[in-house]
Amino acid sequence: MNKQELEKIKQEALQEHIPIIMDDTLAVVKEILEQKKPKSILEIGTAVGYSAICFSEFLTEDGFIDTIEREKERIEEAKRNVKRAEVEDKIHLYEGDAVEILPTLNKTYDVVFIDASKGKYPFFLEQALRMLKENGVILADNVLYKGYVRSSYNKHKQRTAVRNLREYLQKVEENPSLKTTVLEVGDGLAISQKKEQK
Repeated sequence: MNKQELEKIKQEALQEHIPIIMDDTLAVVKEILEQKKPKSILEIGTAVGYSAICFSEFLTEDGFIDTIEREKERIEEAKRNVKRAEVEDKIHLYEGDAVEILPTLNKTYDVVFIDASKGKYPFFLEQALRMLKENGVILADNVLYKGYVRSSYNKHKQRTAVRNLREYLQKVEENPSLKTTVLEVGDGLAISQKKEQK
């Protein structure tokens, strides 16, 4: 991986106000990936490819990342960035809406990273659980959403996103096959580890 290019990609995204994974969230995710040494990662929401490139460092030698993005402009930028960082052999970009693409995937993954439309998190969870390997982990970014999710926030503008994030957290916290921790890093990170089947 070309780390100098990665740093440039990060700075460009920040200058253009493109939301990328926050440093403190990334630090936690890196720790998890370091322990897991995943062979397969599914990322829902590529943006400019920054997080996928960061994650690729922790894959096993023959490991891969599948990442999904629907915005044309972001797709082109992500492709360029993945090439610049010299990790195009590890990252496969699906172009289109995750809601349509996810049900067509029949692979299994060690790690699923959710960072896309907040209103769709419950659906993403359903799909992630279907494809998650034993001992796999689901990471969902921005689940506390500016603190709204765990407060009594009910304004119209963000109501759907907030309601669906609350539903997501309720589902992962109540699911008997998952052990979930919610950290207040970045904008909230939910870590849901699949328990071993007894």
